[in-house]
Amino acid sequence: MWANESVFYQIYPLGFCGAPFENDGVLEHRIRKVMDWIGHIKELGANAIYFSPVFESDTHGYNTRDYKKIDVRLGTNEDFKEVCDALHEAGIRVVLDGVFNHAGRGFWAFEDVRKNRESSPYKDWFHINFGGNSNYNDGLWYEGWEGNYDLVKLNLKNPQVVDHILEAVDFWIEEFGIDGLRLDVAYCLDHDFVRRLRSHCDSKKEDFFLLGEMLHGDYKMLVNDEMLHSATNYECYKGLHSSFNSMNMFEITHSLLRQFGPENWTLYRGKHLLSFVDNHDVTRVASILQNEKHLPLIYALCFGMPGIPCVYYGSEWGAKGDKSEGDPALRPCFEEPVENELTAWISKLAAAKRNSDGLNYGGFRSILLTNRQCIFERRSDKERVCVAINADEEPFIAHFDAGCGTAVDLISGEMVDFGGGTELAPYSAAFWKMER
Repeated sequence: MWANESVFYQIYPLGFCGAPFENDGVLEHRIRKVMDWIGHIKELGANAIYFSPVFESDTHGYNTRDYKKIDVRLGTNEDFKEVCDALHEAGIRVVLDGVFNHAGRGFWAFEDVRKNRESSPYKDWFHINFGGNSNYNDGLWYEGWEGNYDLVKLNLKNPQVVDHILEAVDFWIEEFGIDGLRLDVAYCLDHDFVRRLRSHCDSKKEDFFLLGEMLHGDYKMLVNDEMLHSATNYECYKGLHSSFNSMNMFEITHSLLRQFGPENWTLYRGKHLLSFVDNHDVTRVASILQNEKHLPLIYALCFGMPGIPCVYYGSEWGAKGDKSEGDPALRPCFEEPVENELTAWISKLAAAKRNSDGLNYGGFRSILLTNRQCIFERRSDKERVCVAINADEEPFIAHFDAGCGTAVDLISGEMVDFGGGTELAPYSAAFWKMER
């Protein structure tokens, strides 16, 4: 699967393009801005892009009105096709947000139910009680996602709803040539629907990638041969920044051993979960880390651990944004990309990850662990790489059985001699490709 060897770049299009929060119905060709960033995305080393919602919606994209029409605030279908074509020409795969658990109040089928009530042919597309009332005084009650009644829950047990969604997916593949889907709130989706979606997508396009948003629980419930290829690794998201802020590398190492370690009880060995340090729903990593010198290191850990790394637009140069200030603070419009030391560092990490069999497919074994340092091994059939992190302000001499005399650092390109202990500079990281 191509995604296992990829580095993702996430864009939240409505924010990225500076669209108004409310759908004002005014056509603006904002989505074409992405084409101006393709050079930056390639320079960063990303070879896949994940777009948060792009289809017509009421406000933030997750309350869909029309699954076959690009949001008027972003442009036209023709605009987005040009964007996808340009990305593909640059060697960048395209993954879209599939919001299938719920739709918006402006979704045409729900509007028909509000107008025609019991006589609507779409009344069974939702979970409706005509004897109740809604927060919007519709004269009927309906189920919303987790109590959010601007998000009208779809009835995924209804074959007509499923057919409508699959027709939309076919349209996206045929019109835009998309390479995969990220399923919003996948943990809420009907499992039979997910199986049907996987089978359908497999029949439409080889290596079509299905990623699920999972916040908690056992990822294997959805990540398996019949359902999804991958899920968002929220367990390690928390462990990544918490380990640096508390100066406790045991936390993230414990999570990684639990998920990918060598023991028989390991949960997800062989799975490729999506790794990230922030996204459109959480405080940006530059705002959550207490020590800014840890910023390059958290990316090194994210790229070095098992998984598929994903970088959120703007965070690659250290942009800040606090969740407490509301979602718009996390989804800003940047006029142009910024190139700095952090972007150059992430570019080196991306090159190392994409070109290393050990980093793409290796297992996980902890070799050295203190509160402020960790070294772990990523060994595949073809390659052995050791990832080393020193989060301390002082140099650290690492004494461990390297199993070889020398290595090359995949980040810096420098040779490393393991005789007599190896010094890690303050606030440093290394990806050592070990000589056999």
